[in-house]
Amino acid sequence: MSELDVQIPTAFDPFAEANAEDSGAGSKEYVHVRIQQRNGRKSLTTVQGLKKEFSYNKILKDLKKEFCCNGTVVQDPELGQ
Repeated sequence: MSELDVQIPTAFDPFAEANAEDSGAGSKEYVHVRIQQRNGRKSLTTVQGLKKEFSYNKILKDLKKEFCCNGTVVQDPELGQ
């Protein structure tokens, strides 16, 4: 009998590149996505913590098109947009 080359798949980490780039300790910024249940099947989703360098209106436009829903960017005196 001959030895067969058996390759055992190793664990794949899809976030390995992101973790390597984000090596700064304590510099993590989180994006909070909250889903509030309203009446019945209705819900309200809020997103908070996006960087200011992103265009909120373009992100909103793409999300509305992708998920066939409505949305708005709200200006808050405490939290900003």
